[in-house]
Amino acid sequence: MSRWLVDGWQVIIGIETHVQIKSSQKLFSRAPTSLLNDAPNTRYNAFDAALPGTLPRLNRKCLDLALRAAFALGCSVNKRSSFDRKHYFYFDQPTGYQITQHYSPFAVNGQYTSPKIGLPIRIKQIQLEQDTAKSITNARTRTALIDLNRAGAGLLEIVTEPDFRTAGQAAEYVRSLQELLRAVGVSDGNMEAGSLRCDVNVSINRPGEPPGTRTEVKNINSIKFMVAAIGYYLYCHSCTILETLGAKQKVPQETRGFNSETWKTFKLRSKEDAPDYRYMPDPNLGVLVLSEEHIEAVRREMPPLPDATRLRLIQTYSSSGVTERNIDVLMNLDAVRDIAYDGVAEDTAVGAVAYFELCSQGRDPKFVMDWIIQNFLGQLFALEKPFSTEYIPVAQMGDLLDLITTKQITRPSAKLLLKHMLVSPSDIPVRRLAEKMDVLSSVDEHSNSSSNHDSLRDVCIRAIDALPSEIAAIQAGNENVMNKVIGWIMRQTKGKVDVNRAKDILKQLLT
Repeated sequence: MSRWLVDGWQVIIGIETHVQIKSSQKLFSRAPTSLLNDAPNTRYNAFDAALPGTLPRLNRKCLDLALRAAFALGCSVNKRSSFDRKHYFYFDQPTGYQITQHYSPFAVNGQYTSPKIGLPIRIKQIQLEQDTAKSITNARTRTALIDLNRAGAGLLEIVTEPDFRTAGQAAEYVRSLQELLRAVGVSDGNMEAGSLRCDVNVSINRPGEPPGTRTEVKNINSIKFMVAAIGYYLYCHSCTILETLGAKQKVPQETRGFNSETWKTFKLRSKEDAPDYRYMPDPNLGVLVLSEEHIEAVRREMPPLPDATRLRLIQTYSSSGVTERNIDVLMNLDAVRDIAYDGVAEDTAVGAVAYFELCSQGRDPKFVMDWIIQNFLGQLFALEKPFSTEYIPVAQMGDLLDLITTKQITRPSAKLLLKHMLVSPSDIPVRRLAEKMDVLSSVDEHSNSSSNHDSLRDVCIRAIDALPSEIAAIQAGNENVMNKVIGWIMRQTKGKVDVNRAKDILKQLLT
């Protein structure tokens, strides 16, 4: 990203992230949290609509999930914090103000370090606040419709210090934050659905000098849009630097939006036009007091963090041949799976990491990993299905793997059986299903019969008789032709023989 700037200048980036809390009810009311497919204005109550006489009541579940986010980001939790009213008049805010924690947030002074970013990111503060309603504007009629379903939903505003120096670092931070919040059950982090939005603060300066004038780009709902917005800002200012040959140039402080069609930012307001929010303490909520017992109770229930899980997997399974790349595949699957409301762990939900570890009990981890990634995930991709352990539960996958390791079924037949199990899931035991499909191995060196009542040795003898030119080539030293002979044997036995065993018998017959 620095290549977009003239030499001798650096970029300073800070990010404010607005995260919708994955709670079943809203922050200060008992109205249910809305879903994307809910009909407009069906998920709100009198408080969300700002009817007179209604009072806020803090949702304990939202507070506990907010504490999880604070612990995950290494923040200090303030035992006393308060709520403020941020006043502004806009049609998506029925009360005329937003309840937030501007002056006294509940968590401050955190630090998040991820190997993917390569540097520690300081977290200035995390605050609880309300979301606004949704406005649907019709440019042709110059009217706007208001949907109150989202009004009052719980948000976390996570504010970083200006520690980023490239757009790539900023993008990696948001990806890591999404993974982190999903892992601890705070939010699904779905930017497309509006569950996570970013405000990006960008400035440029010469190294050693104070930061330049800050420009803020508001409400970015995509990582690629964020990178594009930063890139456009740097492009504009690098052109300005070149035009003025490095002379002092006054950069206006302004707030901008991002146009996803032109991939350019546009001016929303300047510093002079910025509204006076007239912050004041909310008289209906008072001071939020957190006891040490409450804080520790939430800390004890914290799920493991992604970096800790990754390190544990590497330390446990690397000696068995499992690679870091294999582990990253499983971690990425868990990073995008659905999470439950209110941070409740679902008994039936098994993630990719847990699925691998359960299947590995009493089995070779490398063999299990290869089958999950290369075959299970490969078949799901071919069938255009998302990862889910409901297709093949742990017990069934374990039985299938055991049939392979005990050579009761060949690998090609096991792949055929796996595909059948994905297309037509059932509770039928795997071995019985294999018998029903007639894919169990019935030919080995100890057997006197096959599906054609021939021994494997007899099948190999017939292959020698049927393919004289190929056998001659093998005897002349061309080992690659062996695969053609093995293919003939596999077709004759419907793939129910072990390839290595057939090769051994062929070599014995040809010596």
